[in-house]
Amino acid sequence: MHTLEDVNKDKLPKHVAVIMDGNGRWAKQRGRLRIFGHENGVEAVRKTVENCAKMQIEYLTLYAFSTENWNRPKIEVETLMKLLVSSLRKELKTLNKNNIRLSTIGNIDSLPSKAQKELAEVISKTAENTGMTLTLALSYGSREEIKTAVKEISLKVKNNIISPENIDEAVINTHLYTHFLPDVDLLIRTSGEQRISNFLLWQIAYAELYFIDVFWPDFSEHHLVEAILSYQNRERRFGKTSEQLN
Repeated sequence: MHTLEDVNKDKLPKHVAVIMDGNGRWAKQRGRLRIFGHENGVEAVRKTVENCAKMQIEYLTLYAFSTENWNRPKIEVETLMKLLVSSLRKELKTLNKNNIRLSTIGNIDSLPSKAQKELAEVISKTAENTGMTLTLALSYGSREEIKTAVKEISLKVKNNIISPENIDEAVINTHLYTHFLPDVDLLIRTSGEQRISNFLLWQIAYAELYFIDVFWPDFSEHHLVEAILSYQNRERRFGKTSEQLN
């Protein structure tokens, strides 16, 4: 079984993004409520964050709560928000110990005030850390992100701040939630589902996709290492031929 030591430190993905899927089904398999799966998923988050930091991954982005998740049963949403607050409180020490800086993307204003306050506090208390940047995608939807960016750019065009011919990828990037992040190199999705689910659609244009048939609470160091090794064994051509790269 491969371990962190088997990973080539010279060929690491700079930015890893994860769709943490399968908490509810994991709980259902055990005859428990969905929230039991979410609670156990927190442990998988802790392990994954610590292992990525050990490997010296620069950026890790976790899809924690989508815009569509608001449509789930009210009790589940409320419990998820409470879990978010308690987890942030508990993990502050771990983040600082591992030199990890916390950030968020998404419509943060739509979160309960308690969650917003806790997030702001942890972001502030980890701001000076210089290791990995951990980004939580909360109340996040890629289409909403792109729509918001288009509106902001349109307004600037209307007010003669930007001319239409100057709108390029860099301009679009600066208007996205992820303006402080590089493009995604490796996207991992757990639970066996093979779709993107409205996550970082612009930012994964050239990402390597890795789907694994394991529910999120069971995602371990071994699974993470296998995903990284799979990435390292792929040839990233960005539209060029193998000959051009070599």
